[in-house]
Amino acid sequence: DALPIYAVVKENIGTEVAHFQQYFKGEIYLDEKKRFYGPFRRKMILSGFVRLGVWQNFLRAWKNGYSGNMEGEGFILGGVFVIGAGKQGIFLEHREKEFGDKVNLTAVLEAAGKIEANPDN
Repeated sequence: DALPIYAVVKENIGTEVAHFQQYFKGEIYLDEKKRFYGPFRRKMILSGFVRLGVWQNFLRAWKNGYSGNMEGEGFILGGVFVIGAGKQGIFLEHREKEFGDKVNLTAVLEAAGKIEANPDN
């Protein structure tokens, strides 16, 4: 059995979620109140403009054709979690340290491989 995948987004501006759905084959949840992001939202405001890694990530995205948009709330950092069903818990937690801080895909696949499809607990 395939493992289900989900995305949680904080806003839906224009057609960005519909456009993302082309590349993401799981369910997408809109969390406008940002409850999933926790009581202490991790933001990067002015410090993002002076960090070398942010500029390197921006240039990498730009060179690969990503243009993004300048609308909406763009300061909350994201992340990737691999969570097992029931009491299995969290297998991987990646929280962006700066904009464009990508998760290690090998680590995601390894974590997903540890999930039991039908856990007893």
